[in-house]
Amino acid sequence: MTEKIFSKLKINEVTLKNRFVVSPMCQYSSKDGNPVNWHYRHLENLANSGAGLLMIEATAVEKKGKITHSDMCLENSNNLKNLKKLVSHVQNNSDIKIGLQISHSGRKGSTELPWIKPNSTLKKKSWKTLSSSPIKREYDWPTPKEMNLIDIKTVKRKFSITSKLAKKLNIDCLELHMAHGYLLHQFFSPISNKRNDKYGGNLKNRCRFLIEVAEVVRKNWPKNKVLGARITGMDWIKKGITLKDSIYLTKQLKKIGFDYVCVSSGGLISKTNFKPKPNFNYALAKKIKKSCKIKVRVGGMLDDINFAKKIINNNDVDLISNARKYIYEPNFILKELSKLNPKNKIVPNQYRRCYKI
Repeated sequence: MTEKIFSKLKINEVTLKNRFVVSPMCQYSSKDGNPVNWHYRHLENLANSGAGLLMIEATAVEKKGKITHSDMCLENSNNLKNLKKLVSHVQNNSDIKIGLQISHSGRKGSTELPWIKPNSTLKKKSWKTLSSSPIKREYDWPTPKEMNLIDIKTVKRKFSITSKLAKKLNIDCLELHMAHGYLLHQFFSPISNKRNDKYGGNLKNRCRFLIEVAEVVRKNWPKNKVLGARITGMDWIKKGITLKDSIYLTKQLKKIGFDYVCVSSGGLISKTNFKPKPNFNYALAKKIKKSCKIKVRVGGMLDDINFAKKIINNNDVDLISNARKYIYEPNFILKELSKLNPKNKIVPNQYRRCYKI
C-alpha cells in the first residue's frame, strides 16, 4: 500500500502529486529584484526532486520591503517579465506545481548578505526601515520608523499590486509571509507592537493589519488556485505570541478564504527561549489544525521521513515542508519511492534502473 504522504492532494482546482513541499529559500542573488542564472539552475534542480509543490523564495512587494539589496522583488512590469521567464523555464522542465511567497521585511530589512556578515545591518547604501513601532530588532540595529496610517495604506497597496502581478505568472499557489520576524509578524507580536491606535494593543488590533493585507490578497488571487499564509505559532519569548494567538489568526484567515497555513515559529529577535530540536513546529501545527479545521503545512528540522509519514497518516498535518534536506539529499523522495512496489510516475524513466523500479 502506498503511504499517504505519496498520495495526491487536491486543493480547489490544483492537484499536488504528493504531500512534499520545497520550502522557499532566500538566495540573496537577484539583480534589481530580478532572478539571475543561479535561480534557473537552483530551481530546476529542486523542481525535479519529486516533490509536489515548489515555493519560490520570499519575494518583496517593494524595494523597502527587501531584506538585502539582492532580494527578489515583484513590484513592476520588469520584475514580472523576468520572473515569468524563470517560472516558464521551470514549468518546461518539470511537472511540479509552483508557488510564490510574498513578503515585506519591515525592520528586518537593510541588511548585509548573510555570507558577508550574518545578522548585521548595512553601513553603506542602507535604507530607513518600517515597523509597527519604533523598536530596534537588536540593540545594535537602527530604530525603524513607526508606520503611520499613510504608510499602512501604502504597504497594503504594494501587497495588492504584487498579488495582481503574481496572478499573471501562471503559477499554482500564492503564500503570504506573516512569520520569521518580518513586517506582518512585527504587527502581530506584542513584543514588537506597542501601538496605541487600532493597529496595536489587544490581539484583534494586532491582527488587524495582517487581516487587511490578507483580504486584499484574497480579493486579487483566483479562487480556483491555492492561497496560504506562513504564520508564527509562537515567539518563544516571554509575553510574546502564544499558540492561542496563532489559532485566533488562523481562524480569521480561514474566514477570509485562505486554503492553508504553514506553521513556523520564532524569528522575531535572535535571543529567545527556543532550543533547536527535531520537529519543533509539529506540536504547534497539530494543535492549529485540530482547532481551526484548515489544511496545515509544517517544517522545521522535520527530516525524519518515517516521522513525516506517521504525522501525515494520522492526519495531524497535510503537507511536509523541507528546505535544507533538498540541498543535502536532493533525491530522498526518489529513494523512498524505490521501496514501493507499484511503479511510480514521479521517478523518471531514465532513473528507474538506479532505483530498481
